[in-house]
Formats: sequence, structure tokens, C-alpha cells
Amino acid sequence: MSKDQYASIRLCNQMCFPLYACSKEIVRRYKPYLDELDLTYTQYIAMMVLWEKKEVTVKELGKELFLDSGTLTPLLKKLESKGYVTRERMESDERNLMVTITEKGEALKEEAVKVPEKMKGCVSLEPEEAQQLYKILHKMLDCFEE
Repeated sequence: MSKDQYASIRLCNQMCFPLYACSKEIVRRYKPYLDELDLTYTQYIAMMVLWEKKEVTVKELGKELFLDSGTLTPLLKKLESKGYVTRERMESDERNLMVTITEKGEALKEEAVKVPEKMKGCVSLEPEEAQQLYKILHKMLDCFEE
């Protein structure tokens, strides 16, 4: 077999690797800022949805964040134990769990709003490049929606 036959499995030819590595590094850089809020990155993105929508079903939250219920259940239990959200079964359909932000969770937004500004220095992209990358990544994510 020739060397070129294995080109497809060389790390330098994998689109997934730089996506994975960048994601891991960005989350790592978020950590000190999120530690100040006592949130993990996954808790932070869940709170972002709740700051915007105020209440969502677990199913809607999972779809929005590309997370399954096995990941969301412990995450939401932790946020509930911190007093940031409440979880209640819907009267109309008890299979669905409604997650609602609390006053304490809403108040956390005042500190969280500083995080994106702090993160700006971690990524050296021009605003146009960042916008283009955002569009490309969302185009890719659209392919994974069910």
C-alpha cells in the first residue's frame, strides 16, 4: 500500500480535530470566569437559554444545546440545588418537565454578562472572521438537527 492511501486518516487532514481542539481550549479559557460564578460551561450555556426564554421544557433545552436527557438531568439538578432554576412536571403532560429560572438565577445574569467581554481577548479573530466562523459552524450544526 502506498503512503497516500493513508492520507485520509492523518490528523492534519481531519476537519474534526481542529474543531475539537478549539472547542476544548475555548472551554478551558472560560473556566476561570465561570468559576467566579460557580458554573460549569454546560451549566452556563443552559443558563443562557433560561436568561433568554425564562422557562423551557427539558426536551426543548436539550434540542437547543445538543444535549441528551442523561446529561441534562444531573446538570439541572445541580442548578436547582444552587437555587437558579426550578423543575416541575407539566400538568398538561406529566412526561414533560418544565424548567423555570428563579429570581436568584436571573440575578446571576448581572455577573454573567461580563464573561463574553472577558473572553474577547482569548480569540484573535477580526469581527468579520468571527461572524463568518459563526455562520459556518451553525451551517454545520443545522446538518445534525433531527
